Amino acid sequence: MTTPTVRSVSAAGTAVVLAAGLLVALAPAPAHAAAGATLPFTSVEAESAAGTGTRIGPDHTQGTLASEASGRQAVRLNPGQRVEFTVPRAANAVTVAYSVPDGQSGSLDVYVDGQRLDHTLPVTSKYSYVDTPWIPGARTHHLYANARMLLGRDVRAGATVAFQATNVPVTVDVADFEQAPGAASRPAGSVSVTDKGADPTGRGDSTQAFREAVAAAQGGTVWIPPGEYRLTSSLSGIQNVTLQGAGHWHSIVRTSRFVDQGSSAGNVHIKDFAVIGEVTERVDSSPDNFVNGSLGPNSTVSGMWLQHLKVGLWLTGNNDNLVVENNRFLDMTADGLNLNGNARGVRVRNNFLRNQGDDALAMWSLNAPDVDSSFENNTITQPNLANGIAIYGGTDITVRGNLISDTNALGSGIAISNQKFLDPFHPLSGTITVDGNTLVRTGAMNPNWNHPMGALRVDSYDSAVDAQVRITNTTITDSPYSAFEFVSGGGRGLAARNITVDGATVNRVGTVVVQAETQGAATFRNVTATGVGSAGIYNCPYPAGSGTFTVTDGGGNSGWGSTWSDCASWPQPGEQNPQPDPDRNLALGRPATATGSQDVYTPGKAVDGDPNTYWESANHAFPQSLTIDLGAARTVRRVVLKLPPQAAWQARTQTLSVQGSTDGSAYTTLAAAREHRFDPATGNTVTIPVEGTPRHLRLHVTGNTGWPAAQFSEVEVYGS
Repeated sequence: MTTPTVRSVSAAGTAVVLAAGLLVALAPAPAHAAAGATLPFTSVEAESAAGTGTRIGPDHTQGTLASEASGRQAVRLNPGQRVEFTVPRAANAVTVAYSVPDGQSGSLDVYVDGQRLDHTLPVTSKYSYVDTPWIPGARTHHLYANARMLLGRDVRAGATVAFQATNVPVTVDVADFEQAPGAASRPAGSVSVTDKGADPTGRGDSTQAFREAVAAAQGGTVWIPPGEYRLTSSLSGIQNVTLQGAGHWHSIVRTSRFVDQGSSAGNVHIKDFAVIGEVTERVDSSPDNFVNGSLGPNSTVSGMWLQHLKVGLWLTGNNDNLVVENNRFLDMTADGLNLNGNARGVRVRNNFLRNQGDDALAMWSLNAPDVDSSFENNTITQPNLANGIAIYGGTDITVRGNLISDTNALGSGIAISNQKFLDPFHPLSGTITVDGNTLVRTGAMNPNWNHPMGALRVDSYDSAVDAQVRITNTTITDSPYSAFEFVSGGGRGLAARNITVDGATVNRVGTVVVQAETQGAATFRNVTATGVGSAGIYNCPYPAGSGTFTVTDGGGNSGWGSTWSDCASWPQPGEQNPQPDPDRNLALGRPATATGSQDVYTPGKAVDGDPNTYWESANHAFPQSLTIDLGAARTVRRVVLKLPPQAAWQARTQTLSVQGSTDGSAYTTLAAAREHRFDPATGNTVTIPVEGTPRHLRLHVTGNTGWPAAQFSEVEVYGS
């Protein structure tokens, strides 16, 4: 499953703009609130800061420091070099995303307004450079990690905070500045883990003390006071209890496995502390997760800091009506959160996720469908091996108001998919609502397919997409490749249909707005595009002849009317639409439809390049027609018709005309109806001169002396 200058808090009723490394809130937008979480910090990109280091990027190449960085840029510091941030808001705490060379550790000296602090910020490669050779297409990834510190003083907005490399080279990506609140007070009537013997220094093993506190606090609250606590094994039997800390800056639990249980009566509330693990590699057979399994119905997780784990929450069993909100997920080697089937009424909202090693947020309908669950108003950045948000099957799912940026290899910003991975899998059904999301620099080259993945992908990977997929109010900015992709990732050409894209703003895409690679259909309304790199539409279903993807113009669209002309090549970012070779077969691999077909002799067989396969219309039902969508209006000078060359195909005469249309509706005659003789002695080939510039070319057949149906093994169309 496998942002430039300042990233500010999103606010209701505002628009979000990202350009030249800047994300800021602008004037109120009447249609939709800004996407993403409301966050207690402001991020500043290192490449926009002052200093003596070297800027790297931008880059979208898999496995590079720049491509995994926020905004696809960062600053490399050699020992003695520094990067100096202007603090955007009053702050007493900072988190820095960084990378050091593999196998090395060190520290950054910290300066506030030129004064060096007594304490340094440790940096290490321990949690980075992850390899997953069992995942096709993966390379060494997860190159960054995050380190945080309390500055020990209040720093005013406009002050400077500098980080200077000391004993190792450090690449600095982004710094988050915030005003960390003081420690919260112990709730009345709570059971403190220290009362049961927990060691707040982190030296002793506090596992048993936590277990005893949970047992003593059934129906009440377990209090985790300020301090660090080390757990050496996971907790279970967690139900009808609240686990509460003094705030994630103050109460810290050191463990790679916090809760591991297959079932729970529920009513579990976990909040306001940090769980920081020691996961340095991804081992999928190990439950190295904050929560592994079930919290039971009507539970909540809020105000948590989760870091250096395999997965934040891997949820199975009964988690009905679970709410996961206001948390931070950093540096997981796999998913941030995965609803692994049977999730009902789950709400995941207002979370921040950075540097996940797989899908940041995923629903996977294994064993039972995820139903009526949602991912809403989350901010996701830099998933480095998969998607920002992935929906694998499920019924009546909502993905709304999320801000997703900087996906890397094997991932889109959002994937709506029927990729099953395992059985029993429950495909997409009901209505899938994808509304009000903003995708920035999302989509990536897929090394397994050797072609790109779009910013937003609908994928009929293992089964056709028959659910109602409603994609509305989308903003896509600076996609390195395409905006909307429709594909059957398993290579079988399964249909993706019942799709509506209504209201989208596309600002700068490297290649195309619509990348259609499988049969199916989508209706587009009010989709506007600027800065399109190559063409509006790439419409080349795979395998060739598998069917047609119909792009319906529902009105209000602009800026993406052209079609990529050559299905034999992928557009490269910024590559202009090639002029067709007059000797190239314009019909090869193009979508073909017919008034009817007999058995397996489908329309696509007439444009698959194989003279031994053929289309045959419904029998005893003349007239019949075959229509080919050339993708754009083309100059056409001749049409070559073929039947299989074997001698078993006796000579015959077919009566037909050639018609053309620019819109697929009104047709004119390009070659009048007449008899055409197909003779195996001359290759069973007929050439018809025509003159016109159609997009849609139709053969209208009224008779065949050799069989009571229209028959063609190949239809070739040439501009010369």
